[in-house]
Amino acid sequence: MLTSIEQDLSQIFGEAFELLDLPFELGQVQRSNRPDLADFQCNGAMAAAKLGAGNPFVTAESVVAKLSENNFVETLSVVRPGFINILVKRDYLAQKLSQLASDQTFGCAEDLSGHKVMIDFGGPNVAKSMHVGHLRTAIIGDSLQRIFRFKGYQVVSDAHLGDWGTQMGMLIEGVKKRQPDLIYFDPQVTTGYPEESPVTIADLEEIYPTESALCKTDPTAAEKARKATLELQDGRAGYRTLWKHFVAVSVATLKRDYGELGVGFDLWKGESDADPFIPPLLEELANKAISIQDQGALIVPFRDEAGENVMPPLILRKSDGAVMYGTTDLATLYERVRDDKAQTVLYVVDGRQQQHFKQVFAAADLLGFNETTQYEHSYFGTVNGKDGKPFKTRSGGVMKLHDLIQMAKQQARKKLAESNFGADFPEAEKEEIAHKVAIATLKFADLRNFRIKDYIFDLEKFSEFEGKTGPYLLMQVARIKSILRKAQAVNAEAGDLLATSDNEKTLSFRLLSFQATIDRTVEKRAPHYLCEHLYNLAQEFSSFYQKQHIMKEADKAKQASLLRLSEICMQQLEVGLQLLGIETLERM
Repeated sequence: MLTSIEQDLSQIFGEAFELLDLPFELGQVQRSNRPDLADFQCNGAMAAAKLGAGNPFVTAESVVAKLSENNFVETLSVVRPGFINILVKRDYLAQKLSQLASDQTFGCAEDLSGHKVMIDFGGPNVAKSMHVGHLRTAIIGDSLQRIFRFKGYQVVSDAHLGDWGTQMGMLIEGVKKRQPDLIYFDPQVTTGYPEESPVTIADLEEIYPTESALCKTDPTAAEKARKATLELQDGRAGYRTLWKHFVAVSVATLKRDYGELGVGFDLWKGESDADPFIPPLLEELANKAISIQDQGALIVPFRDEAGENVMPPLILRKSDGAVMYGTTDLATLYERVRDDKAQTVLYVVDGRQQQHFKQVFAAADLLGFNETTQYEHSYFGTVNGKDGKPFKTRSGGVMKLHDLIQMAKQQARKKLAESNFGADFPEAEKEEIAHKVAIATLKFADLRNFRIKDYIFDLEKFSEFEGKTGPYLLMQVARIKSILRKAQAVNAEAGDLLATSDNEKTLSFRLLSFQATIDRTVEKRAPHYLCEHLYNLAQEFSSFYQKQHIMKEADKAKQASLLRLSEICMQQLEVGLQLLGIETLERM
């Protein structure tokens, strides 16, 4: 792995502290909080004083005196009460940036292929089109799987469909009412079912709410749905085949919507896939005396040493024998820990499910899953309208995700026309640009916020080509590409980076902070750190370009260096946006 400037400097400062019989760790170097005075600073002498080393100013001066010869440092100064300010050599800065830019991951990738990370996100339901509530899990989860892969982890993502439970019985009964003569309902038939589904996604979207509402008011209908669910789960052939049709037509629609967002999954498993793991799970819980019977139900209680309940129990099976949602999730985790051998499992799921996951994870801890696997609820807030309430359509209904994407496309077309971008481009290219601008609008608007926070959805604001928006970043990438094309047209080529001026220095340090940004994004499971980095980089390039007249530069070596710096900015912006799931444009 390529080292950062901080790592290079921390090594030589750590060695200097060791020569004073002080801990190596005291040599840790960080970016200066006063960039007008220094590039980096070392505060170890202050910590050394707490270890009994005496006056921190004297210690700092001793550290500086012990520093070995190196190619990194231009000047050092000790500031009371004991800070060491560091200016690095400009040719070293250029060399370090060239080294990192030669690597397609900018030095971020490590060999972490032995660490499997499973990311559970999406969670769409069979028989329902996705709505705006599915937006955040798709966008955040997809970005995290991209970033973890980029870092070098072995990543497996799972859509985890809602394809089991009483709602399936409701659908079966609903289809039976409308098409009672279908072969699936004949208990004597167990093979030879049609390959084509007897229902469409539109049929399912009409049937489910109707049957769900009926079951809430009609005990007979509710009992029929419960019985159909039980027969399905017990393996009745006709019901299983019909259920597979439900899943197939639903997944086809889901893949369309996810495809428009540029989101993909390695696995399309559902709650049903956990079913084979429930019996061994329940057996292990019983054998370890973790589960108990309580008023006819099977539960996992959570108690402290005094026997007091610390949170509500996890209900595994109701008194009527029905398996609960928590049981399915625990069985899914059982599979991921015991069969898939995942070292980390991330659940990118709505923050309103925090209590649920606390219960599931607490039960998993009792089973000892935490001895081999780290599991986390990487939760997120809600998307709200301007009224501060969950985002809905103008009529007050829940907006389908497909409709939201079309709205964003229409807004993108409008903004592009107003800005006169690509006015003379072919229609197909204009439509491609509108699509990419729309997706960039939706994704960056979401990801720029710390995931646990709610945010107000404002399509007009998010689709602007100015400010902290996805379209602004796309425009900046296209702008750099245009600069490079113009240079190439007059045979001006990017070359070696030279020792930088002050104008280039700020931009270089921003580029070099990419490694730390990615590490923090991974550590916090929070893509907003990457969003902030990319926005600041785009702004700093804009400032750099305004001050530096690249095409008028008379010194050809200097011009080649400036073009190379521009090229590196473009590459890092593209890489970063790809990690957010945002496709860039060649021109606008």
